[in-house]
Amino acid sequence: MKDLLNDLNKAFENKVRLGIMAALVVNEYLDFNSLKELLGVTDGNLASHLKSLEKSEFVSVRKEFLNRKPNTKYAATEEGRIAFSKHIKAIENLLK
Repeated sequence: MKDLLNDLNKAFENKVRLGIMAALVVNEYLDFNSLKELLGVTDGNLASHLKSLEKSEFVSVRKEFLNRKPNTKYAATEEGRIAFSKHIKAIENLLK
């Protein structure tokens, strides 16, 4: 049983972070407003969770301007995809 818990990642324990990673793993990238709308969270809440995932190097950030307006895009890094996949597999194994 203890071995099953080894691949659970604390970075994904929060439902917002779990949602962010789930959305980014199935999309090439998403911008801030798309993530906010998808997850139904506030700007500040989303920003703090994204910053945490970025600090863990699970999410990359690209800032650009579209029609003179700032647009921030987020993508799952390869490291983030691997860690998230391990986390989901660990949950699946726990449920078996």
